[in-house]
Amino acid sequence: MLAAVLLGIGLGGFFDGIVLHQILQWHHMVSTPVRPDTVANLELNTLGDGIFHAATWIITVTGIFLLMAADGAGQEPRATRRFVGGLLIGWGLFNVVEGIIDHHLLNLHHVRPGPDEALYDLAFLAWGAGMIVTGWLAARHPSTGAD
Repeated sequence: MLAAVLLGIGLGGFFDGIVLHQILQWHHMVSTPVRPDTVANLELNTLGDGIFHAATWIITVTGIFLLMAADGAGQEPRATRRFVGGLLIGWGLFNVVEGIIDHHLLNLHHVRPGPDEALYDLAFLAWGAGMIVTGWLAARHPSTGAD
């Protein structure tokens, strides 16, 4: 039950942040005390949104691991390694695909615009590729000890 509650909190937070903060832009985390009516205030509101999303992410990940432990999946051989490996593979795939399409093909944005932006974009791709390789190794290689 705790896993379900944490996942509900996390998913609800992501929905609020993605739909209400970003897509509809109805509000931000601190838009009442700091009206987003100047660039500086919008930047502060965006920082608040980012902190909110980071907390939501931590809650969601905690819920996922609790769910995995609660349903007995953690009792399977190398379950945690395979699970973390799969997460790394998925995250890495996201970075590589998003980086190639958005940074290079469509030129929608860059990791860090300005001097050396191509270097940052390539480092982002390398980070994604590294996560894919690390995830694959974690999921494939037998554990040397406890999971």
